[in-house]
Amino acid sequence: MSASQSAVRSRAEAVKASRTLDYMILFTLFFIILGGYHIHFMLTGGDWDFWADWKDRRLWVTVCPIVAITFPAAVQACLWARYRIAWGATVSILGLLFGEWINRYFNFWGWTYFPMNFVWPATFIPSAIFLDCVLVLSNSFTLTAIVGGMGWGLLFYPSNWPMTAPLHLPIEYNGMMFTVADLSGYLYVRTGTPEYIRMVEKGTLRTY
Repeated sequence: MSASQSAVRSRAEAVKASRTLDYMILFTLFFIILGGYHIHFMLTGGDWDFWADWKDRRLWVTVCPIVAITFPAAVQACLWARYRIAWGATVSILGLLFGEWINRYFNFWGWTYFPMNFVWPATFIPSAIFLDCVLVLSNSFTLTAIVGGMGWGLLFYPSNWPMTAPLHLPIEYNGMMFTVADLSGYLYVRTGTPEYIRMVEKGTLRTY
């Protein structure tokens, strides 16, 4: 076969080659979204999502949804406007969670031995599904931004409550009352920057 001849000899082979190329592009795009979104969220949501004792009732429930909605909204808008694909936000969140679980397991637990129940990542899957559903049902970016964005934030805490609730349990330790999360943060020492060496219940960051 010369260089000028096509490698595809039939329509079936052409369809198969086209599908294979599509799958390769989708696979690559998924990991591009995963990498970009993961870096963005680690730099902005960061510590509030790293540690169980930072998953508080004030900043965790406000900072994380605000900084996490940017990538899903952008991917959702692109896929819906160009291809009428309605799962842009959900696939973005799946990419983020996939990257975060790899990071928490191999880095936080595998290298530094923080227990997984202390460094588990928060989930945004119900929020992302709601955001996609609002866009599908309304076909309006404006309504999705208002109603979907509000639902995104409001669903965050309830969807994470089953994982957070056991960390609220009170325990007595050396004559002091702690939550499980506070005691974990006290026992598992982290880096020496000021926000990490705070005394439990005495610093500016109050957990529960």
